[in-house]
Amino acid sequence: MSITADEKTRLIKEFGTKDGDTGSPEVQVAIMTSRIATLTEHFKTHKKDNHGRRGLLKMVAQRRKLLDYLKANDEARYTDLIGKLGIRR
Repeated sequence: MSITADEKTRLIKEFGTKDGDTGSPEVQVAIMTSRIATLTEHFKTHKKDNHGRRGLLKMVAQRRKLLDYLKANDEARYTDLIGKLGIRR
């Protein structure tokens, strides 16, 4: 249900603002988006996994908070990020 280390490294390189950047909102949102997509696929086959669904909902809420923070502080970075990830229209 988690993403692979290679996928995580790729996301850090793609969305990081500098080398080894794992704490910026862009990287955190990208990693969460990948995990959310993985969990969404999991729930297509395991419909009764309510414990996992709770974790998914918490992850979506955390991603929303990070996006709200980014939008409040730097709207250009926010629009660039949601454009790259394709999570909003």
